[in-house]
Amino acid sequence: MESPVVVGVDGSAESLAAAEWGAREAARRGAGLRLLHVAGRRPRQAGTDTTRTADHRLALRVLRRAAERVHAVQPDVRVRETQAEGPAAAALAQAAEEADPLVLGSRGLGRVAGLLAGSVSLGVVARATRPVVLVRADAAGEGTGGDGRRDVVVGVDVIEPCDEVLAYAFEAARRRRARLRAVHAWRAPDRLTLGATDAGPAGDQERAGEWLRFLTAVLQVWRDKYPDVEVLETVAEGKPADALLKAASDARLLVVGHRIPGRPSLPRTGPVTHAMIQQARCPLVVVPHRWTPEARRPSKIPPGVPRATVRTYPRG
Repeated sequence: MESPVVVGVDGSAESLAAAEWGAREAARRGAGLRLLHVAGRRPRQAGTDTTRTADHRLALRVLRRAAERVHAVQPDVRVRETQAEGPAAAALAQAAEEADPLVLGSRGLGRVAGLLAGSVSLGVVARATRPVVLVRADAAGEGTGGDGRRDVVVGVDVIEPCDEVLAYAFEAARRRRARLRAVHAWRAPDRLTLGATDAGPAGDQERAGEWLRFLTAVLQVWRDKYPDVEVLETVAEGKPADALLKAASDARLLVVGHRIPGRPSLPRTGPVTHAMIQQARCPLVVVPHRWTPEARRPSKIPPGVPRATVRTYPRG
């Protein structure tokens, strides 16, 4: 039996968009939908009966409005309304453990804005061990009309390929009957360390071709498993975040990974995941995964590119 799609709602336009996105996702999966309102962003203080009653009534209004939005777009989806107490990030991260996936509204922070508006989303993504989807207010329909053929985009690390990320991306593309665009970013090595024949455009073209062949090899097993999914492979020189944002500028869905540390540490997101949370315009799926030094990797990388210089994703 499918786990429910869980949507955190707080009455904002973003959370209503998340509820709409979650309703469509639940319909695609044949799963139920759970709407969750978390009261308070901080640990609850002892309150009066009047305060608790007011909080409860507010939660009911928020949940009712979200349920109306859900029924407007997917009237046949089974909906359950639930409440929990804060702090919000911790409560939502706990809810994610029983969700597939957890869906939250996201304002997007831009390149200049501060982090307060996205603090809950960042906190949930940093803590969660199951996929989390972030939806902008203008992206509930995944940026497409009708059956939509815009791409599902996934960031791929060919040095440390991640099965969880690729499995989610291929399955998402299959459910949507969409093309999957797999993107790998690579960095050219320091020109001072290269010979004359490697330091020009021809050298860069050769390295790009090598990276593309590695990407093709990594994806082959997934092509075999999902023969009906059309795959477009893309390699780009530059910063991973910039390459991925460009690829996803007109995407239906963006899938990235978030590495769960092997030992206890403060919850955090890596630079690529952090940038996607801030700047991605389309719905964003962050897939947690565990990584160890023994992870599978190709036996070699393109000539002239030391491992230490490689910058790839989905290292969240």
